[in-house]
Amino acid sequence: MGENAREFPPIVYLPCEESVSSPVDAVVEVHTTQDGRTALLAYSALDRFRKCCGSRKPWVAVPYATLEALHTASPFDLVLLDIVMPDALRIEAVL
Repeated sequence: MGENAREFPPIVYLPCEESVSSPVDAVVEVHTTQDGRTALLAYSALDRFRKCCGSRKPWVAVPYATLEALHTASPFDLVLLDIVMPDALRIEAVL
C-alpha cells in the first residue's frame, strides 16, 4: 500500500454494511471483483461517495493510514478509489 499512498487523499470515506452510532462499530464492505479478488472501495470526498454509492448509504471516514490496519484485520486484494456502484447497490433518499 505504501507506494500508492500518494494517489489517495489523507481521509477516505468507506461504505459500511449498516449505520452505527460509533465508528469503532462500523463494518466496512468488501466486494468481490469479477476475477475473484476482494476489493475495498474508498472515496476521496463525501460528495463523491454520495454520488457513487447513494445518498443514504452508510459510511465511515478514516485516515488513509487506517487502511493498513483494516487490511491486517480482514485482508483484501485491492483498494479502488471513487468507483461508481451499480444502480442496484446504491441507496438513495426517498423524496
